[in-house]
Amino acid sequence: MVRRSITKRWIFNNFGLVFLILIVIEMAFIYAIQNYYYSSAKQYLLSKINAVTSTLSIHAQDSSANFNTEIRTTLENFNEKDKIELMAINSKGRIVITSSGFSPDENVSMPDYDEIVSGGKNGYWVGKLPRGEKIMAVSVPISSINSEYSAIRMVVSLTAIDSAVSNYIFIISGICIMILLIMLFTGFFFIGSILKPIQQINNITKKYAMGDFSVRIRNNNQDEIGDLCTSINYMADELSNTEAMKNEFISSVSHELRTPLTAIKGWAETMSYDDSPDSDTMKKGISVIMNETERLSQMVEELLDFSRMQNGHFTLQSATMDILAELGDAVLIYSDKAKRENIKIIYDEPDMLPFVFGDKNRIRQVFINIIDNAIKYSSAGDTVTITAKSKGDKIIITVSDTGCGIKESDLPKVKTKFFKANHTRRGSGIGLAVADEIITMHKGTLDVRSKEGVGTTVIITLPSESRFKSEKGKSNEQTK
Repeated sequence: MVRRSITKRWIFNNFGLVFLILIVIEMAFIYAIQNYYYSSAKQYLLSKINAVTSTLSIHAQDSSANFNTEIRTTLENFNEKDKIELMAINSKGRIVITSSGFSPDENVSMPDYDEIVSGGKNGYWVGKLPRGEKIMAVSVPISSINSEYSAIRMVVSLTAIDSAVSNYIFIISGICIMILLIMLFTGFFFIGSILKPIQQINNITKKYAMGDFSVRIRNNNQDEIGDLCTSINYMADELSNTEAMKNEFISSVSHELRTPLTAIKGWAETMSYDDSPDSDTMKKGISVIMNETERLSQMVEELLDFSRMQNGHFTLQSATMDILAELGDAVLIYSDKAKRENIKIIYDEPDMLPFVFGDKNRIRQVFINIIDNAIKYSSAGDTVTITAKSKGDKIIITVSDTGCGIKESDLPKVKTKFFKANHTRRGSGIGLAVADEIITMHKGTLDVRSKEGVGTTVIITLPSESRFKSEKGKSNEQTK
C-alpha cells in the first residue's frame, strides 16, 4: 500500500510534470523548426520572384507584344523549374502560362493573388491543392503598357520541407522518449531504494509494537534513510534496555516486598503461640513487625513518588527551612544501622548554613536515600563521610563512601529509572531517579562520581533562599 501510494504520487507529480514540460518543449521546438524552414522558403521565393519582376520591369515600356514575349521567354528559360513553378497570371486572374508548360485547373484557389488584388505589395499563401499536395505560393504584381499579364506567381511544393520537419519531429520525439524512459528507470530505482528500507522499518516497528525488541534494521544507507534506521535501532536498544530494567524493577520490588512480608508473617505466627504479652519473644516480634512495616511504608511511598513524577503530579510544599536540621535527622536515622553493620559515619556538622527555600520532607527524603545507598553499597569496615558547607550563595552537601563503587560504563545511567548498578543489593532502582528529580525541582544539581573498588561520592548543590527567590523572580518576569 505504501509502495502504490508513493509511486503514484511520483508518477503524477514528478514524472507527469517532466512529461508535460517535454511535450511543451517538443511542440515549441517543432514550431520553431517549421517556422524557420517556411520563412526561409518564403524569403527564397520572394528573392527569386523579385529578380524575375526586376528583369521584366526593364521591358515594361515595350510594346504589349514584346512584353508578352519576354514573359514567355522568362518562364521557358526559368532555371529552377524542377523545384519551383513560375506562372503568369492575366488581368482576369487566370493562369495563362507556366514554366512547366502545363496549364493548371482554372478553378484553382489563389489566395496569394487575391491578396495583391486587394492592394497588397505581394501575396503569400500556404495551403493544399485539390489533389492534396501542400504548397507555398507568392505573387507579385507587374505593370506594362497594354499587357494582358497582371502578376507573376511562384509555387513550390512543401513535401520536402515537411519531410525534413517530420524527421526532426521523429528525432526530438525519440530523444524525449529516451529521457522519459531513463527518468522512469532511475525514478523506480530511486523509489525502490527508499521504499525497501521503509517497508523493512514498517515490518520491524510492528514487531516493536508487539513487544519484540530483538530484531534490528539492516542499514546500508549513508543518507537520511540511514540516519532514520540508526535512530530506530537506537530507540530499540533503549526500549529493550528499559524493558529489561522494568522487568528487573518488578522482580526487585517483588523481592523487596516479599522479604518484610515474610518477616511480619513469621513473627506474627511466632507471637500467636506466645501467651505472655511481656515476654522477650513478644517484644522482639513487635519490634520486627514495626520496623518491617516502616520499611514497607517507605517502599510504597517511594513507588508513589515515582508514579507522581512520571505523571507530572509531583509537587513541593516549599517554605524556609534549616537544611542542617534535615541532614542531621537523616544521619541520626542511619547511625544505629551503620553501627550494626560496622560501618563508620563521619559527620562534622557546621555551626550554621544559609537557609534554603524548599520542601523539608522531600529534602530529608533525598538525604535518607543517598545515605541509605552509601551504607547499602559499603561493607563492614568502610567509612561514610558527610559534609555540608556554603560557597557563595550555594549550599553543597557531600556524601562519600569507601564501598564497592560503580563501573565507569554504568556511571551515566545511575540516575536513570529502574537502573541498578549492583543487582545483588536490595532496592528498586528508582530512589536515585526520584532524588534527582526532587533536587532539580529545587533548582539544584545532584552529581554522582565514582570509581569501582574505591567508592562513590554524591554531591548535592542547592541555592540559598535569597538566590532561589531571586531566580524565581526573574523567571516570573520573563514569562509575563
